[in-house]
Amino acid sequence: MSGDERPALDQTDLEVRAGVRIGRISPSGSELDEAAMVAARAFFHDPFFEYLDSRGITRARGLAIFFRASIAAAGPHAHLLGARDSDGRLMGVSVVLDPDSYPLPATSQARQMAGALRAMALRPQAIPAGVRYLLAIDQAHPKERLWYLQLLVVDPLAQRRGIGGLLQADMLRTAGEEGVGCYLETQKPQNIAYYRRFGYDLVGHLIPVPGGPPLYTMRRDPA
Repeated sequence: MSGDERPALDQTDLEVRAGVRIGRISPSGSELDEAAMVAARAFFHDPFFEYLDSRGITRARGLAIFFRASIAAAGPHAHLLGARDSDGRLMGVSVVLDPDSYPLPATSQARQMAGALRAMALRPQAIPAGVRYLLAIDQAHPKERLWYLQLLVVDPLAQRRGIGGLLQADMLRTAGEEGVGCYLETQKPQNIAYYRRFGYDLVGHLIPVPGGPPLYTMRRDPA
């Protein structure tokens, strides 16, 4: 399916939930820039990205480049949601692919890979390891129809307020109504307990590069 035929999440623009406005965000322009910066801040201390680049300044720049390209490439095929506070500041972002949108078209995959290579160009020696992780993610992805939580980030200053749950809520509800499972990857061991709260189970533990940080895969099967 494509365009308006994709299964619709209940995404009333700027719907207010618990004082947080949840609404669609654009995969271009200033909203894309905002989303990329939120993701860069959220992943700054991620073990995988610290492994690729231990230098804080270049890691921050690379993360912004990587997430801008990744969100932009997925955007036309994905459900992009943002969480804003009462002042309009973007606090969290989710990128969700419905069961008929994965894998992305070859052109979108090429844009994502090009963005990843541009990001890692700041530390060229990290490129082989980064590519091996990206390939491992693709190879581990289940073949059956699943809702895919490709990205869920909350600004570190706004965490522990339930924003991640709000950004997942419509996907989980729709998946439950359809009787379809959900899938995600995470690099942080502490995220395993977090996602278990939403019904996910750990299904895979990958180490694409010897000595590198692990990559965990999780899925939530329909009740």
